Amino acid sequence: MILVNTDYISGKEFDMIGIVKGSTIQSKNVGKDIAQGFKTLVGGELKAYTEMMNEARALATKRMTQEAEKLGADAVVNIRYASAAVLQGAAEVMAYGTAVKFKN
Repeated sequence: MILVNTDYISGKEFDMIGIVKGSTIQSKNVGKDIAQGFKTLVGGELKAYTEMMNEARALATKRMTQEAEKLGADAVVNIRYASAAVLQGAAEVMAYGTAVKFKN
């Protein structure tokens, strides 16, 4: 499965199948949430949240890819990511793009 954030794949012609997406809502445990809250007082990277968002993007991408595979796609083009806070300490991450099938 080829995944790109462009609307083309060099050297490939394809037919569009449709939009595919994957999403997840992630949160950290209360202990890490409190620790990260203290970190905001002094500044710097909130590593536990960075890790959480990286995991969420990976899971959303995996789910999007699985949806594309079910449709018989060879690739997903024009991939985008979106995120939103659902509640304090929890975020939704969505990956979406267009599933395509290569022409012979």
